[in-house]
Amino acid sequence: MKRRGLLLIVISLALAIGAAWVARNWVQARLAGGTAADPVKQVIVAAMEIPFGMKVEARHLRAITLPTNAAVGDHYDKVDQVVGLIALQKIIAGEILLKERFADRNAGSTLAAIVKPDMRAVTVRVDDVIGVAGFLMPGNHVDVVAARMVDQRAETHTVLRNLNVLAVDQTASQDKDQPVVVRAVTLEMSPKQAEVLVKAREEGRIQLTLRNPLDKSPTSDDADIVAAAAPVKKPAKHIREAQARPEGSGVTIIRGTNVHNSESTT
Repeated sequence: MKRRGLLLIVISLALAIGAAWVARNWVQARLAGGTAADPVKQVIVAAMEIPFGMKVEARHLRAITLPTNAAVGDHYDKVDQVVGLIALQKIIAGEILLKERFADRNAGSTLAAIVKPDMRAVTVRVDDVIGVAGFLMPGNHVDVVAARMVDQRAETHTVLRNLNVLAVDQTASQDKDQPVVVRAVTLEMSPKQAEVLVKAREEGRIQLTLRNPLDKSPTSDDADIVAAAAPVKKPAKHIREAQARPEGSGVTIIRGTNVHNSESTT
């Protein structure tokens, strides 16, 4: 009876050891990249933090393997594909490198690399008021309000909407979050919008207004741009002459293009 109990104990220990050995081999196989039944793919990640605007070097990169069915976006799978590209955003260590976060190595300067195709970068001179007291940062969006004098009366209207701030002074990094009074702001816009901005700046003053990042109201369309670029319409000559007469000089009657002034008899 005792021998039988001892035999059962030995068999139990053997089974336990065998189960542990099988489990250990399975875990090691998973950590080593899987088996032929579980294929993997190579993905390039950041070996260290890559600052905004930096040209990527081989030392910044390393390759890892992930299951083929892992959803990682439009990624790179070879180190040579990333070396020489320009980082459009700050990349943290260990982050999978996605193609939309980098610009071509032949794009020129960092600022030129981050300007979207068919768009332009236009710099506007600002002060602490125009620049929203220094709270403008790269990545913000602004509207442009223009003010000009028409017949000794100020007229204001929003000429451009939802423009992306590319840089403040000579800084294009989006890492800063403290207000800084700057002298210039670089905005991203279409060629037509650039013409409107320059025209508004030459005719009077402009003011930048900061938008809420959650504001999804429409941007400037072609109708807005055409209206803003149109010359100022002044009143007809006979109306201007009538408006220029001093008060109390009589009664002016305007019928179409005919103007008749009745002198006061009092």
